[in-house]
Amino acid sequence: MPKLLIVRHGQSEWNALGRWQGQADPPLTDLGANQAKMATKKLGLFDLIVSSPLERAKNTASIISETMGVGPVRTEKGLMERDAGPWQGLTRLEIENGWPGFLESGERPEGYEPNPDLLSRVFESLSKISESSKSSDSILVVSHAGIVHALENFYNQPSQRVPNLGGRWFQFDVGNELIIGKRVALIEDAAIPDLL
Repeated sequence: MPKLLIVRHGQSEWNALGRWQGQADPPLTDLGANQAKMATKKLGLFDLIVSSPLERAKNTASIISETMGVGPVRTEKGLMERDAGPWQGLTRLEIENGWPGFLESGERPEGYEPNPDLLSRVFESLSKISESSKSSDSILVVSHAGIVHALENFYNQPSQRVPNLGGRWFQFDVGNELIIGKRVALIEDAAIPDLL
């Protein structure tokens, strides 16, 4: 079964503004596009690149694909960021003002996609990608911080910020169970806030 490197997209316009994105679709900044180009210096060989259909991830994947000569990029709807419900487009301060204490306590508003729902679609998508690409050695998956966080949480890994172009290795075993691997950072961390 192929190894899957799941990485977060490059900096988006809303990352730069400190806004929660969820499934909103802001584009990459110029810095985000440059981050994607820089990331290729640390990437090894990949047989396939798969991306979330959201523009920030899809454009990151396309830049990597063009630079590395691997493509075309395949998109998979199940790799989209978590739906952040009414928090999409808001800053942390705006969230705290509207939902006092929710961020600190881990409570989320109605409409915010819960981990079981998110993980169900992500596991299904990753399994589909892996099954359809059995002859591949390595697959690059360009997705979102919320996806990496949810997977790490499922495997009881400590919660830590996922920087742009940071992520983690995964692989399905012979029993079709997803095994977690090492964390990676493909570029210097620009200390951008961890926003969905």
